Amino acid sequence: MHYKNLGNSELKVSSYCLGTMTFGETTEEDDAHLQISESLAKGINFIDTAEMYPTCPIRKETSGRTEKIIGRWLYKNKEKRSNLILATKVVGNGFKFIRDGGPINGAIIKEALHGSLKRLKTDYVDLYQLHWPNRGSYHFRAYWNYRPEKQDSVRSKNEFLEIISALADLKKEGLIRAVGVSNETCWGVMKLNEVIKKEESICIASIQNEYSLMCRLFDYDFNELAINENIPLLAYSPLARGMLTGKYMENKIPEGSRLSRDDKIRKIVNDRSNLAVKAYYALALKYEIDPIHMALAFCNERPFMGSVIFGATDVTQLRRILKGIDIKLNSEINEQIKRIHKDFPLTF
Repeated sequence: MHYKNLGNSELKVSSYCLGTMTFGETTEEDDAHLQISESLAKGINFIDTAEMYPTCPIRKETSGRTEKIIGRWLYKNKEKRSNLILATKVVGNGFKFIRDGGPINGAIIKEALHGSLKRLKTDYVDLYQLHWPNRGSYHFRAYWNYRPEKQDSVRSKNEFLEIISALADLKKEGLIRAVGVSNETCWGVMKLNEVIKKEESICIASIQNEYSLMCRLFDYDFNELAINENIPLLAYSPLARGMLTGKYMENKIPEGSRLSRDDKIRKIVNDRSNLAVKAYYALALKYEIDPIHMALAFCNERPFMGSVIFGATDVTQLRRILKGIDIKLNSEINEQIKRIHKDFPLTF
């Protein structure tokens, strides 16, 4: 397992990160605890969660359950806390199940963090992330109708000042070690970074956005920002919500799968996405690589990557993933990936 500093922070994270958004919904607690233990045994020291988890579907009655499940594991394994990089998120604007969907501000950040600390049964969070920008986001297929000209940029900049001030206070109190953003735009990260550079004790350590063979928006302007400002990507959905496993080929939606439980994301399966998945799947088989391992290795080898966040419904899926975490792709495979990407640059 390879480890690297996350941006300019003091956090040293593994190349892969255990995502937990299924814990407490489709993943039972005993299985979740086993996943944490087995991931750590394989050298993964990084766990990502959020105050709103679990998802698929998102429900009011389950919000916060994932953090509680992780907290009970931490309580039973106190001696391992110092070796673990634990990341969580404040949910932000529009999520009506928590704090009536109010926007992120200084007071909300402090309230949300203390709630997370209580559920996680820990005294501090290593990486505290802003889950959504208040002004909106183009992620999760919203880029087709994203309208930044309707934003109030002055208001946004004032919010940035308040948010960064609150985060800097929490860092000084020892409650967080670093700050990250999620589902952000290039402009948003740039402006937040301008503000945070005035604080001596804290930095933006990471950007958690979607990235996979099927979704490569980060390759463009974000690529340049991430490298030059040293704010690496934490890639979520590196398997394109399971599409790159091949289980949804030919428009199949297996019972119990993520797409079977969440109507909102089912539309990612279409004729063009099927063609792209078939091409990547065939390429992996040609080189006798598990398609899952090829998809994850591709993300891991990107020059702007901080860590690749994967999730598993159960420990059987986790073990399959862990078998391939040391795989590297040769130049021939990468060249053929480029060709497929040119044919299918954006399929959903």
